[in-house]
Amino acid sequence: MPILLLSIFLLLGLTPSPTWAAPTVASAQREVDRLRTLAAEKFEAANEATIRIKELEKQTALLEVQESKLLKDLDLARITLSRIAISQFINPGMGQGLDLLFSSDPTRYLSDAGVLDVVSRKYAKQLRDFALKKQKVEAVQLVVSDKTSLLKAERERLNRQVSEAKKDLAAAQKILDGLKKEDRERLAREEAARENKILSDSKKYAKSYKGDNSRGSIALKFALAQVGDIYVWAAAGPTRWDCSGLTMRSFQKAGVSLPHSSRIQINYGKNVSASSLKPGDLLFFGKPISHVSIYMGGGKMVQAPRPGKRVEVVNFTKMFGKKPFVGARRL
Repeated sequence: MPILLLSIFLLLGLTPSPTWAAPTVASAQREVDRLRTLAAEKFEAANEATIRIKELEKQTALLEVQESKLLKDLDLARITLSRIAISQFINPGMGQGLDLLFSSDPTRYLSDAGVLDVVSRKYAKQLRDFALKKQKVEAVQLVVSDKTSLLKAERERLNRQVSEAKKDLAAAQKILDGLKKEDRERLAREEAARENKILSDSKKYAKSYKGDNSRGSIALKFALAQVGDIYVWAAAGPTRWDCSGLTMRSFQKAGVSLPHSSRIQINYGKNVSASSLKPGDLLFFGKPISHVSIYMGGGKMVQAPRPGKRVEVVNFTKMFGKKPFVGARRL
């Protein structure tokens, strides 16, 4: 609390509320960890948005190719109708010829009830063909419009998630910068010691794993070989990883193709209960899902947790921080 404000409290005979107390170094560290974890959650949401954007771009491109082809077919059908209409104009007894010649759409001429009665008997197939092609073009154009709108929304969602994640990391850094130099250095030493202990233990666990030639074991061995690599959002190797990037590449090594998103990865493989876990099973955390790791066996899991951390082996618990365990999948 500022000295001036504290003096006012004392002069009034009041005791400052504990809520006014300056944050302790320990509480500062907890808040920094919380913000970094929150950033990781938002980065995972951004991973999902990135995948959706790629899929929508692919769908839109295919639809645009289809639209282009249908438009060409429609132009050919329009030319056919034009020739039919001109033929009817030249034929005696057919009026409205000038309207046709100056019309960009021969169907205006053909829409006349009297003309249509004559033409439809001779050219019913051509008329149906033109109408069908026109319907297909309009239908595809509507779908393209919808996909374009969805694409715009997903891009905005991606930008928002990334921006918010970066704000969380900036807020964490601001907390650290606001500490006294000696406190900041002490925190850095303590964090380094803590991370070095985790790294040392993780390497021992990784070295102890033998495994077999199953998909899960091959993927797990690959993930364990990355112990010590740093977390970077959207990274998928070779020396930097986020949580779903690590699991994606690990299973790619085992011949399994996964998307770079924990929220989508949970849709792959078969469901496994927590009591039936085997090494190589994917573990998912958060509501909505925002973290994935690989079960190692012996109550351990390997993961790329969040900014400021490295690929590590830690205890598997039903809560990863404040994120509940929500399920496991075997590929």
